[in-house]
Parts: sequence; structure tokens; C-alpha cells
Amino acid sequence: MPRSQRNDNFIDKTFTVVADILLKVLPTTRREKEAFTYYRDGMSAQAEGEYAEALQNYYEAMRLEVDAYDRSYILYNIGLIHTSNGEHAKALEYYYQALERNPYLPQALNNIAVIYHYRGEQAIESGNSRISNLLFDKAADYWKEAIRLAPTNYIEAQNWLKITNRLEEAI
Repeated sequence: MPRSQRNDNFIDKTFTVVADILLKVLPTTRREKEAFTYYRDGMSAQAEGEYAEALQNYYEAMRLEVDAYDRSYILYNIGLIHTSNGEHAKALEYYYQALERNPYLPQALNNIAVIYHYRGEQAIESGNSRISNLLFDKAADYWKEAIRLAPTNYIEAQNWLKITNRLEEAI
């Protein structure tokens, strides 16, 4: 039984019903509908912390989905799972792939920045200030782009950019 039919959560059930109605009335191919079903099931599994199941669904959605824009969100969600699992290098790969297909994905830019910032913090702890500054500069570049796309979001990043004197080139 597909995960979307097992949801106990009212919001998930409502989303599933609305999504099913939209799939029936919108002119989409069987393949597109199937890809969306896998994507939806992946999101549901991911929300419940069932990352292995979510990845299986996302990979199947990727196999079926041909639209670059839709694929960008699948790739982004795969990146989220790898980030949650502490697999930052893998996460970056998926975020970059998502941005190749959809450069207007500020959340991917933000997550890339967060990873570089985290790595910068690790470099400081290791006593490598030169590397940390390079990583912080890289984080700043990604945050600036995310903020350019979504100016009212990422307030903490905006504050960090101001505090570290990296904002002058932003926005």
C-alpha cells in the first residue's frame, strides 16, 4: 500500500486528497502522476524520519520525472536527507544539482551556505583561521544570493553578514 494511503495525520490526509483531485483533473501523463506519487510518498516518509524509505521514493520519482523544475525539488529533498544524516558532501552534490535545474531555489542556496558556515566553524576549532575565512566567504556568497532571491527570509544569515562585515556586497 502506498504511503500516501497510510497517513494518520489530518494534514497529510488532506494534502493527499487535494493532490489526488488535482492529479485527476489536471492534464498530466500517467508517468507524471506516478512520479508525483513517489515524490509525495517520499515527503511523507521524510517527515516521519523514515529516510531510507524517503530516499527510495525520491530515487523512483527521479527515474520517472522528466521536468527539470520538478526534479530540482526532488534533488533538494534528497540533499535535505543527506544533511540530516551528517553527509554534507553528498548533500552539497544534490543541492548543486537542484540549482542546476532551478537556480531560483533560495532554500538550496541557504543550505549550502549553512554547510560552508559549519565547515568554517570546524576549521576554527581546528585552529585553521585561513581556511575558516575562505569557508565563511563561500557561505556569505551563497547567503547573499539566497537573500537576493528571498529578501525577507534568512534574517539570521543577514545579521551574520552584517556582524562579519560581509553584507556590503549583498543585495
